[in-house]
Amino acid sequence: MSQNICIHFKISFTEPQAHYVEVVMNISEINQDETELIMPVWAPGSYLIREFSKNAEGFKVSAKGKPVPHQKLRKNAWLINTKNLSDITVSYLIYAFEVSVRTSFVDSAHAFLSPTGIFLYPEGMLGLPSAVELIMPENWKTVSTGLEKHGTEPYCFYAPNFDVLYDSPFEIGNQHVFSFTAANVLHEVAMYGGGMYQEEKLIPDFTRIVEEETRIFGENPNKRFVFIIHNFNLGGGGLEHGNSTVLGVTRTAYAAEKTYQDFLGLVSHEYFHLWNVKRLRPKALGPFDYQQENYTSSLWIAEGFTAYYDNLILCRAGLISPEIYLNLLSADINIVENLPGRKIQTVTEASFDTWIKFYRPNENSPNTTISYYVKGALIALCIDLLIIHQTNAKYSLDEVMKRMYDQFYKTENRGYTEAEFRQVLEQVAGCSLNHIYEHYINGLEDLDYSHYLGYAGLRLHVCVPETKPLPTIGFTAVLNTGKLLVNYVERGTAAWQAGINVNDELLAINGNRIADLEKPLQFLLPGDIIDLTLVRDGRLIELPLTLQNQHKIKYRIEEITEPSFQQKLVYHKWLGL
Repeated sequence: MSQNICIHFKISFTEPQAHYVEVVMNISEINQDETELIMPVWAPGSYLIREFSKNAEGFKVSAKGKPVPHQKLRKNAWLINTKNLSDITVSYLIYAFEVSVRTSFVDSAHAFLSPTGIFLYPEGMLGLPSAVELIMPENWKTVSTGLEKHGTEPYCFYAPNFDVLYDSPFEIGNQHVFSFTAANVLHEVAMYGGGMYQEEKLIPDFTRIVEEETRIFGENPNKRFVFIIHNFNLGGGGLEHGNSTVLGVTRTAYAAEKTYQDFLGLVSHEYFHLWNVKRLRPKALGPFDYQQENYTSSLWIAEGFTAYYDNLILCRAGLISPEIYLNLLSADINIVENLPGRKIQTVTEASFDTWIKFYRPNENSPNTTISYYVKGALIALCIDLLIIHQTNAKYSLDEVMKRMYDQFYKTENRGYTEAEFRQVLEQVAGCSLNHIYEHYINGLEDLDYSHYLGYAGLRLHVCVPETKPLPTIGFTAVLNTGKLLVNYVERGTAAWQAGINVNDELLAINGNRIADLEKPLQFLLPGDIIDLTLVRDGRLIELPLTLQNQHKIKYRIEEITEPSFQQKLVYHKWLGL
């Protein structure tokens, strides 16, 4: 196929109430006997094979009004006979009815298009430019996307290559749009679904986040950036793109201090990805193979370090207090240290296996996996405090991120290896990180939080309950259609040893009918034996169970009473005070 090939997509919505997108793809200047068209199977930033082609139907090909022979080669690929043809028209429908930041959704009110599930590309031609023309329903007036407008048509956009096209979602309808300038970049905010937000509050808060993150890297790589924000009754999430992001938030989140701070943390996280992931990236994450998994063991850096910076940025920008920030860190420590999977899976293994585990959790996942987001963030915390201490507050992890960005994105324009990232970490720290890598990153040891927090005059305090010893039953249960069903059995507990199964229906404890687990256990102590009556696959089962002592530990980060000058120096450098 000629490199001068012209590709034009026409997108229309004649039946939006039925959740359909109509796609017409015009390909011209063809110069080969066969043309293969492919639909991606995943969306970058969301590491799961999603099989977008399952939503495609009615695939047709024509030239000059006549049908063109073609066949489906694979689940996501079609082969077209283009011998003696210079121009063809391909048409198909996409069913779009999945609400998330990474999948397309269309109804009578609006359309959100996640491009990897909409647009086909010619095999081997990801570098080709394309135009996207939107045929708008009569009552839809607004389009929000990171793509630039193309030509004179009001709703036509240009993508210089398919990587950019696939990285540029569309919000289409009548969303509320407002804008602001921060770090010399025009930012557009597209709000769909209402919400209790106030522009006059969002603009200065967003501005602080943008400018604090830009300060770390020394430049903002965009001239224009688009926030697409979906306001739901329930739901959330975020997905990064090169010059845009898609965020999900509840409509009421803006009204309460805690939920608003959580939302700002999401904004901070996804915006930080402008540098970390979209430009500074592991080697495996670009150029992308859209037809299969792209494996890397470095998501603990790409996502974990971003998860570390999201709330840290809020603290530095004055959007949350140091006390709140330390509480958020304490919450992350509590998550990791009370998860059985931390003794099974390293963060590098979690990164590599994200394709089959992180996005496909089951009832046993807490027993076998660790989040590379949360564990990676805590590793970043320890490394950051170590660097500040070792360099007498001259450098922090900021210096590492900037040097990596300058070298691998701006200078060499390529992804880094994990060894290269480690090398820069050690260069900035001025010491070996062998212990951290061997024991915490590639090993299963618990992080020595107090050691690293001590550099900043902090310690990790174990909160001891002031009540009687608490028993644990070793499993949790939820009420579902009137039945109390086991939904999780924790590794190593008495329930695990006794053979309690997920989906067992709980009927009675010690012969007494129960409706929950809390009341029957309130007067019992560790060591007490209870008799459980269960229903499993329609059969009654009696199981004895010995209650164990509650082993979950609650941690809290505290300041020491008399920090040294050096500790104060580290603390202030760390939080940007």
